[in-house]
Amino acid sequence: MRIHDLKQRLRQAGAGPSHEHRILRTWLRAQPGNTAKRPPEKFFPASLLAALPAIEADLASLARIQVVEAGEDGSERLLVALADGQTVESVLLPREGLCVSSQVGCAVGCQFCMTGRSGLLRQVGSAEIIAQVALARARRPVRKVVFMGMGEPSHNLDNVMEAIELLGTAGNIGHKNLVFSTVGDPRAFARLAQGAVKPALALSLHTTRTDLRKTLLPRAPDLSPEELVDECERYARASGYPIQYQWTLLQGVNDGPEEIEGIVRLLTGKWGVLNLIPFNEVEGAGFSRPSLERCKAMARELHRRGILTKLRYSAGQDVDGGCGQLRARAAGADGAKVRIVRRASAPSSALAQ
Repeated sequence: MRIHDLKQRLRQAGAGPSHEHRILRTWLRAQPGNTAKRPPEKFFPASLLAALPAIEADLASLARIQVVEAGEDGSERLLVALADGQTVESVLLPREGLCVSSQVGCAVGCQFCMTGRSGLLRQVGSAEIIAQVALARARRPVRKVVFMGMGEPSHNLDNVMEAIELLGTAGNIGHKNLVFSTVGDPRAFARLAQGAVKPALALSLHTTRTDLRKTLLPRAPDLSPEELVDECERYARASGYPIQYQWTLLQGVNDGPEEIEGIVRLLTGKWGVLNLIPFNEVEGAGFSRPSLERCKAMARELHRRGILTKLRYSAGQDVDGGCGQLRARAAGADGAKVRIVRRASAPSSALAQ
Protein backbone atom coordinates (compact mmCIF):
# COMPACT_ATOMS: atom_id res chain seq x y z
CA MET A 1 0.00 0.00 0.00
CA ARG A 2 1.11 3.53 -0.77
CA ILE A 3 0.18 6.65 1.19
CA HIS A 4 -1.39 7.98 -2.01
CA ASP A 5 -3.76 4.99 -2.13
CA LEU A 6 -4.64 5.40 1.55
CA LYS A 7 -5.47 9.06 1.05
CA GLN A 8 -7.69 8.23 -1.91
CA ARG A 9 -9.52 5.64 0.14
CA LEU A 10 -10.09 8.12 2.95
CA ARG A 11 -11.44 10.74 0.55
CA GLN A 12 -13.77 8.21 -1.06
CA ALA A 13 -15.08 7.49 2.45
CA GLY A 14 -15.88 11.17 2.92
CA ALA A 15 -12.75 12.48 4.64
CA GLY A 16 -11.85 16.12 4.22
CA PRO A 17 -8.28 17.45 4.56
CA SER A 18 -8.56 17.92 8.34
CA HIS A 19 -10.03 14.43 8.83
CA GLU A 20 -7.30 12.91 6.67
CA HIS A 21 -4.54 14.71 8.56
CA ARG A 22 -5.91 13.62 11.93
CA ILE A 23 -6.15 9.96 10.90
CA LEU A 24 -2.66 9.87 9.38
CA ARG A 25 -1.18 11.70 12.37
CA THR A 26 -2.75 9.30 14.84
CA TRP A 27 -1.50 6.25 12.94
CA LEU A 28 2.00 7.59 12.39
CA ARG A 29 2.44 8.71 15.99
CA ALA A 30 1.02 5.44 17.41
CA GLN A 31 -1.38 7.45 19.55
CA PRO A 32 -4.45 6.03 21.29
CA GLY A 33 -7.74 7.04 19.79
CA ASN A 34 -9.44 8.20 22.97
CA THR A 35 -7.31 11.24 23.84
CA ALA A 36 -8.71 13.70 21.31
CA LYS A 37 -10.50 16.78 22.61
CA ARG A 38 -13.15 16.29 19.92
CA PRO A 39 -14.46 12.69 19.80
CA PRO A 40 -14.44 11.17 16.30
CA GLU A 41 -18.22 10.78 16.26
CA LYS A 42 -18.50 14.58 16.57
CA PHE A 43 -15.73 15.33 14.08
CA PHE A 44 -15.89 12.69 11.31
CA PRO A 45 -18.76 12.31 8.83
CA ALA A 46 -20.86 9.18 9.26
CA SER A 47 -19.52 7.60 6.06
CA LEU A 48 -15.93 7.90 7.31
CA LEU A 49 -16.83 6.50 10.73
CA ALA A 50 -18.39 3.50 9.02
CA ALA A 51 -15.31 2.88 6.84
CA LEU A 52 -12.73 3.48 9.56
CA PRO A 53 -12.67 0.02 11.20
CA ALA A 54 -11.78 -1.68 7.90
CA ILE A 55 -9.12 0.92 7.16
CA GLU A 56 -7.67 0.49 10.64
CA ALA A 57 -7.55 -3.27 10.20
CA ASP A 58 -5.74 -2.99 6.87
CA LEU A 59 -3.14 -0.61 8.32
CA ALA A 60 -2.61 -2.85 11.35
CA SER A 61 -1.98 -5.80 9.01
CA LEU A 62 0.75 -4.00 7.01
CA ALA A 63 3.54 -5.01 9.40
CA ARG A 64 4.20 -6.61 12.75
CA ILE A 65 7.29 -7.04 14.89
CA GLN A 66 8.45 -10.64 14.69
CA VAL A 67 11.77 -10.53 16.55
CA VAL A 68 13.35 -8.03 18.95
CA GLU A 69 17.05 -8.14 19.79
CA ALA A 70 18.24 -5.64 22.38
CA GLY A 71 21.78 -4.25 22.35
CA GLU A 72 23.75 -3.20 25.38
CA ASP A 73 23.97 0.34 23.98
CA GLY A 74 20.21 0.82 24.25
CA SER A 75 19.47 -0.05 20.64
CA GLU A 76 16.81 -2.55 19.61
CA ARG A 77 16.97 -4.40 16.30
CA LEU A 78 13.50 -5.27 15.06
CA LEU A 79 12.71 -7.91 12.48
CA VAL A 80 9.49 -6.65 10.90
CA ALA A 81 7.24 -9.09 9.05
CA LEU A 82 5.26 -7.62 6.16
CA ALA A 83 1.83 -8.82 5.08
CA ASP A 84 3.18 -11.05 2.29
CA GLY A 85 5.61 -12.85 4.61
CA GLN A 86 8.72 -10.92 3.57
CA THR A 87 10.76 -9.34 6.35
CA VAL A 88 12.78 -6.14 6.75
CA GLU A 89 14.83 -4.71 9.60
CA SER A 90 14.35 -1.55 11.63
CA VAL A 91 16.66 -0.39 14.40
CA LEU A 92 15.65 1.74 17.36
CA LEU A 93 18.75 3.80 18.04
CA PRO A 94 19.92 5.53 21.20
CA ARG A 95 18.77 9.14 21.52
CA GLU A 96 15.33 8.62 19.96
CA GLY A 97 16.43 7.64 16.46
CA LEU A 98 15.08 4.97 14.13
CA CYS A 99 16.68 3.34 11.10
CA VAL A 100 14.15 2.04 8.55
CA SER A 101 14.33 -0.18 5.47
CA SER A 102 13.16 0.91 2.03
CA GLN A 103 13.58 -2.37 0.12
CA VAL A 104 13.47 -6.10 0.75
CA GLY A 105 17.04 -6.87 -0.25
CA CYS A 106 19.16 -4.53 -2.37
CA ALA A 107 20.49 -4.44 -5.93
CA VAL A 108 23.70 -2.48 -5.29
CA GLY A 109 25.63 -5.50 -4.02
CA CYS A 110 28.05 -3.75 -1.66
CA GLN A 111 30.74 -6.32 -0.88
CA PHE A 112 30.72 -5.64 2.86
CA CYS A 113 26.92 -5.73 3.34
CA MET A 114 24.74 -8.74 4.15
CA THR A 115 21.60 -7.24 2.59
CA GLY A 116 23.03 -7.17 -0.92
CA ARG A 117 23.72 -10.90 -0.93
CA SER A 118 20.07 -11.72 -1.54
CA GLY A 119 19.68 -9.20 -4.36
CA LEU A 120 16.53 -7.12 -4.65
CA LEU A 121 13.38 -9.07 -3.77
CA ARG A 122 10.84 -6.23 -3.85
CA GLN A 123 10.18 -2.60 -3.04
CA VAL A 124 8.77 -1.52 0.33
CA GLY A 125 5.62 0.56 -0.08
CA SER A 126 5.41 4.02 1.47
CA ALA A 127 2.73 2.83 3.91
CA GLU A 128 5.00 -0.08 4.92
CA ILE A 129 7.78 2.42 5.62
CA ILE A 130 5.43 4.46 7.79
CA ALA A 131 4.29 1.26 9.51
CA GLN A 132 7.89 0.67 10.63
CA VAL A 133 7.84 4.09 12.30
CA ALA A 134 4.46 3.47 13.93
CA LEU A 135 5.61 0.11 15.32
CA ALA A 136 8.77 1.70 16.71
CA ARG A 137 6.89 4.64 18.24
CA ALA A 138 4.61 2.22 20.06
CA ARG A 139 7.75 1.07 21.90
CA ARG A 140 9.40 4.43 22.62
CA PRO A 141 9.69 8.01 21.29
CA VAL A 142 11.15 8.50 17.80
CA ARG A 143 12.27 11.98 16.76
CA LYS A 144 14.72 11.10 14.01
CA VAL A 145 14.28 8.68 11.09
CA VAL A 146 17.20 7.61 8.92
CA PHE A 147 16.82 5.67 5.69
CA MET A 148 19.90 3.56 6.28
CA GLY A 149 18.34 0.13 6.67
CA MET A 150 17.91 -2.56 4.04
CA GLY A 151 17.83 -1.27 0.47
CA GLU A 152 18.99 1.71 -1.58
CA PRO A 153 16.40 4.50 -1.13
CA SER A 154 17.15 6.04 -4.53
CA HIS A 155 15.98 2.80 -6.17
CA ASN A 156 12.54 3.25 -4.56
CA LEU A 157 12.22 7.01 -4.87
CA ASP A 158 8.45 7.37 -5.21
CA ASN A 159 7.73 5.41 -2.04
CA VAL A 160 10.59 6.91 -0.04
CA MET A 161 9.80 10.51 -0.96
CA GLU A 162 6.11 9.96 -0.17
CA ALA A 163 7.06 8.59 3.26
CA ILE A 164 9.50 11.44 3.90
CA GLU A 165 6.85 14.05 3.09
CA LEU A 166 4.40 12.48 5.55
CA LEU A 167 7.05 12.12 8.27
CA GLY A 168 8.01 15.76 7.86
CA THR A 169 4.40 16.98 8.13
CA ALA A 170 1.91 14.82 10.05
CA GLY A 171 4.79 12.90 11.60
CA ASN A 172 6.14 16.05 13.26
CA ILE A 173 9.78 15.17 12.53
CA GLY A 174 12.15 18.05 11.78
CA HIS A 175 13.40 17.93 8.21
CA LYS A 176 17.04 17.83 9.27
CA ASN A 177 16.14 14.77 11.38
CA LEU A 178 15.09 12.87 8.28
CA VAL A 179 18.20 11.40 6.67
CA PHE A 180 18.25 9.97 3.13
CA SER A 181 21.24 7.66 2.66
CA THR A 182 22.38 6.78 -0.85
CA VAL A 183 25.31 5.38 -2.80
CA GLY A 184 24.89 8.39 -5.09
CA ASP A 185 22.19 7.95 -7.72
CA PRO A 186 21.78 11.09 -9.90
CA ARG A 187 17.99 10.64 -9.82
CA ALA A 188 18.03 11.08 -6.07
CA PHE A 189 20.00 14.32 -6.18
CA ALA A 190 17.48 15.81 -8.63
CA ARG A 191 14.40 14.57 -6.81
CA LEU A 192 15.49 15.52 -3.29
CA ALA A 193 16.04 19.14 -4.30
CA GLN A 194 12.46 19.37 -5.62
CA GLY A 195 10.74 17.89 -2.57
CA ALA A 196 8.50 19.91 -0.27
CA VAL A 197 10.35 18.23 2.59
CA LYS A 198 14.09 18.26 2.01
CA PRO A 199 15.83 15.68 4.20
CA ALA A 200 19.44 15.70 5.22
CA LEU A 201 21.65 13.64 2.92
CA ALA A 202 24.13 10.89 3.74
CA LEU A 203 26.44 9.61 0.99
CA SER A 204 27.98 6.16 1.21
CA LEU A 205 31.46 7.13 0.01
CA HIS A 206 33.81 4.50 1.55
CA THR A 207 36.82 5.40 -0.64
CA THR A 208 38.27 8.24 -2.70
CA ARG A 209 39.48 5.85 -5.41
CA THR A 210 37.17 5.33 -8.38
CA ASP A 211 38.51 1.85 -9.13
CA LEU A 212 38.16 0.65 -5.54
CA ARG A 213 34.66 2.09 -5.24
CA LYS A 214 33.58 0.10 -8.30
CA THR A 215 34.89 -3.03 -6.60
CA LEU A 216 33.30 -2.35 -3.22
CA LEU A 217 29.99 -1.06 -4.67
CA PRO A 218 29.77 -2.96 -7.96
CA ARG A 219 26.34 -1.73 -9.07
CA ALA A 220 26.50 1.84 -7.81
CA PRO A 221 26.10 4.61 -10.40
CA ASP A 222 29.20 5.20 -12.50
CA LEU A 223 30.22 8.48 -10.89
CA SER A 224 33.66 9.31 -9.54
CA PRO A 225 34.07 10.35 -5.89
CA GLU A 226 34.76 13.90 -7.12
CA GLU A 227 31.50 13.99 -9.08
CA LEU A 228 29.57 12.62 -6.11
CA VAL A 229 30.97 15.20 -3.72
CA ASP A 230 30.15 18.00 -6.17
CA GLU A 231 26.53 16.79 -6.34
CA CYS A 232 26.38 16.58 -2.55
CA GLU A 233 27.79 20.07 -2.13
CA ARG A 234 25.07 21.49 -4.37
CA TYR A 235 22.38 19.72 -2.37
CA ALA A 236 23.87 20.86 0.93
CA ARG A 237 23.56 24.47 -0.16
CA ALA A 238 20.00 23.93 -1.46
CA SER A 239 18.77 22.15 1.66
CA GLY A 240 20.70 24.06 4.29
CA TYR A 241 22.09 20.89 5.91
CA PRO A 242 25.66 19.60 5.80
CA ILE A 243 26.29 16.25 4.11
CA GLN A 244 27.09 13.14 6.12
CA TYR A 245 29.81 11.21 4.29
CA GLN A 246 29.70 7.56 5.37
CA TRP A 247 32.93 5.57 5.39
CA THR A 248 32.93 1.92 6.46
CA LEU A 249 36.44 1.22 7.73
CA LEU A 250 37.88 -1.99 6.27
CA GLN A 251 41.25 -3.13 7.53
CA GLY A 252 43.94 -2.85 4.88
CA VAL A 253 41.46 -1.63 2.26
CA ASN A 254 40.49 1.98 2.96
CA ASP A 255 42.20 2.86 6.24
CA GLY A 256 45.68 3.77 5.01
CA PRO A 257 47.69 6.95 4.30
CA GLU A 258 46.63 7.05 0.64
CA GLU A 259 42.98 7.35 1.61
CA ILE A 260 43.74 9.99 4.24
CA GLU A 261 45.39 12.12 1.56
CA GLY A 262 42.45 11.49 -0.76
CA ILE A 263 39.92 12.53 1.87
CA VAL A 264 41.80 15.75 2.62
CA ARG A 265 41.94 16.54 -1.09
CA LEU A 266 38.28 15.69 -1.66
CA LEU A 267 36.55 17.18 1.38
CA THR A 268 38.61 20.24 2.34
CA GLY A 269 36.30 23.26 2.20
CA LYS A 270 33.18 21.15 1.70
CA TRP A 271 30.12 21.47 3.93
CA GLY A 272 29.91 18.10 5.54
CA VAL A 273 31.08 15.68 8.19
CA LEU A 274 32.92 12.42 7.66
CA ASN A 275 31.56 9.50 9.67
CA LEU A 276 34.13 6.75 10.10
CA ILE A 277 32.25 3.52 10.88
CA PRO A 278 34.31 0.45 11.78
CA PHE A 279 33.15 -2.56 9.77
CA ASN A 280 30.36 -4.57 11.41
CA GLU A 281 31.59 -8.14 10.96
CA VAL A 282 29.74 -10.16 8.29
CA GLU A 283 30.61 -13.84 8.06
CA GLY A 284 32.20 -14.75 4.76
CA ALA A 285 32.56 -11.17 3.53
CA GLY A 286 36.35 -11.33 3.45
CA PHE A 287 36.84 -8.08 5.35
CA SER A 288 37.80 -7.30 8.92
CA ARG A 289 37.51 -4.32 11.24
CA PRO A 290 40.63 -2.24 11.95
CA SER A 291 41.77 -2.07 15.56
CA LEU A 292 40.21 0.62 17.71
CA GLU A 293 43.62 2.29 17.95
CA ARG A 294 43.90 2.44 14.16
CA CYS A 295 40.39 3.89 13.83
CA LYS A 296 41.10 6.56 16.43
CA ALA A 297 44.43 7.45 14.82
CA MET A 298 42.79 7.96 11.42
CA ALA A 299 40.07 10.15 12.92
CA ARG A 300 42.63 12.25 14.80
CA GLU A 301 44.79 12.76 11.72
CA LEU A 302 41.87 13.83 9.57
CA HIS A 303 40.61 16.19 12.26
CA ARG A 304 44.10 17.65 12.63
CA ARG A 305 44.13 18.37 8.91
CA GLY A 306 40.84 20.23 8.97
CA ILE A 307 38.28 17.53 8.13
CA LEU A 308 35.35 17.38 10.55
CA THR A 309 35.46 13.68 11.42
CA LYS A 310 33.44 11.53 13.80
CA LEU A 311 34.25 7.96 14.74
CA ARG A 312 30.98 6.09 15.04
CA TYR A 313 30.27 2.52 15.97
CA SER A 314 27.12 0.99 14.49
CA ALA A 315 24.36 0.53 17.03
CA GLY A 316 23.74 -3.01 18.19
CA GLN A 317 27.07 -4.55 17.25
CA ASP A 318 26.78 -6.96 20.15
CA VAL A 319 23.77 -8.51 18.39
CA ASP A 320 25.41 -8.51 14.92
CA GLY A 321 23.54 -5.38 14.00
CA GLY A 322 24.66 -4.93 10.40
CA CYS A 323 21.83 -4.54 7.86
CA GLY A 324 20.41 -7.89 6.84
CA GLN A 325 22.14 -9.95 9.53
CA LEU A 326 19.11 -10.48 11.75
CA ARG A 327 16.99 -11.29 8.71
CA ALA A 328 19.57 -13.81 7.49
CA ARG A 329 19.87 -15.46 10.91
CA ALA A 330 16.10 -15.60 11.30
CA ALA A 331 15.53 -17.20 7.91
CA GLY A 332 18.43 -19.62 8.30
CA ALA A 333 20.30 -21.27 5.49
CA ASP A 334 17.73 -24.07 5.33
CA GLY A 335 14.65 -21.87 5.70
CA ALA A 336 14.12 -22.81 9.34
CA LYS A 337 11.46 -21.10 11.39
CA VAL A 338 12.24 -17.69 12.82
CA ARG A 339 13.78 -17.73 16.28
CA ILE A 340 11.81 -15.43 18.55
CA VAL A 341 14.14 -13.63 20.93
CA ARG A 342 11.44 -11.54 22.53
CA ARG A 343 7.98 -11.50 21.04
CA ALA A 344 6.26 -8.16 20.58
CA SER A 345 2.80 -7.59 19.20
CA ALA A 346 1.82 -4.78 16.87
CA PRO A 347 0.05 -1.89 18.59
CA SER A 348 -3.67 -1.60 18.21
CA SER A 349 -4.43 0.80 15.39
CA ALA A 350 -6.67 3.54 16.79
CA LEU A 351 -6.91 6.11 14.02
CA ALA A 352 -9.56 8.43 15.35
CA GLN A 353 -7.16 10.72 17.26
